[in-house]
Amino acid sequence: MEKEFSSTVKIRFADCDPIGHLNNVKYLEYMLNAREDHVEQNYGFTYEQYTRETGCTWVTIQNEIAYLKEVRYNSTVTITSKTIFVDDLTAVVELLMKDDKGVVHAVFWLTVIYFNMKARRAEKMPEKTLTQFAHFLVDIDQKTFKERVSFFRSQNKTKN
Repeated sequence: MEKEFSSTVKIRFADCDPIGHLNNVKYLEYMLNAREDHVEQNYGFTYEQYTRETGCTWVTIQNEIAYLKEVRYNSTVTITSKTIFVDDLTAVVELLMKDDKGVVHAVFWLTVIYFNMKARRAEKMPEKTLTQFAHFLVDIDQKTFKERVSFFRSQNKTKN
């Protein structure tokens, strides 16, 4: 069973700075849009639909991103996402932006908390939702963001 999802996107001119590099904030936009698509295609719901049906959603409480190599205008990149941690309140998703050689251009860890919109507070995920997220959980060797970034930096050196 596939636990890491991917999509391919083309980097647009309007998203780049004057020297043709993808703007830092646009990395986040491309990656978050890809994750939204991955959830819909593989988890079987949209965030909007889930919120409408349950009154709950996931709220970002922390972002960590490392820009490892510039992404240039008109290039095509693959964005992958996978759940690397989940408990009854929070989840951590790792997103990578890679080129066709497997060079990682950016690594992004997104931490979210399960949030009841009506009560306006965090709460435990329902067992069904928690089980679904745990089903897609991917174990990675590096347990901190700093370790993960170092791993990809050294991996990238072998691909250049």
